Amino acid sequence: MEVGFKQVHKQVLQTVEQQAKSRTVRAANAIKKAANKVLSNAGGRSGKVYRKPYTKQSTYTSSAPGQPPALRSGNLRRSWKPLPYAEMVASSTHYTPGIHTDVIYAPYLQNGTSKMAARPFEAPIQQEAWPDVQQIYAQPYLK
Repeated sequence: MEVGFKQVHKQVLQTVEQQAKSRTVRAANAIKKAANKVLSNAGGRSGKVYRKPYTKQSTYTSSAPGQPPALRSGNLRRSWKPLPYAEMVASSTHYTPGIHTDVIYAPYLQNGTSKMAARPFEAPIQQEAWPDVQQIYAQPYLK
């Protein structure tokens, strides 16, 4: 004779897995929100003032080396897409939140080039998103 909780165990695992998926999507959206904040000019920029291409009088202030990139066209800021990532490890699934961009110049801004100092934005985005992501994952999985 067996006394067990197979059915309850199965339900608990399904609930936790569904919560993990949901939280990963929510955390990815929180990271995207942080990217929008970091890549806006809310903090101001202290670089040179340039004329916007193809305009006569419109200008923008670039970022100084070490600052996140300044907002000029908004392409980089608009391009971020939430990227909840699932990976099978042994017999369980690991979920990781993130964001992704296809903007070709993003790595050059992040890392710099031989002619331009880096305008890092990954670490500021992570720092901005961390409290929200931590709060999302700190909630109880079962009530």
